[in-house]
Amino acid sequence: MLKGVKRLAVAVDDHPLDYAEFEGVIPEREYGAGKVEIWDRGVYEEEKWGDDEVIVMLKGEKLRGRYCLIKFEKVKDGWLLFRCD
Repeated sequence: MLKGVKRLAVAVDDHPLDYAEFEGVIPEREYGAGKVEIWDRGVYEEEKWGDDEVIVMLKGEKLRGRYCLIKFEKVKDGWLLFRCD
């Protein structure tokens, strides 16, 4: 993700750990319908974990660096995700 680009992230319910390796198609009319693919894998180091701000260091195959999530009140359960290093 390029510095300066902001993406909207929307919180959802936790999923079972079995879903961590799932790729495929969820049929129409089922929750989460559509294509599911694993886009990146890696780990993160927590820098700050607050109610309205989260800062992590991502160490993925694609995303690497310091990323921020800031609560976005205009969207229910919304957060803005952006690179902040």
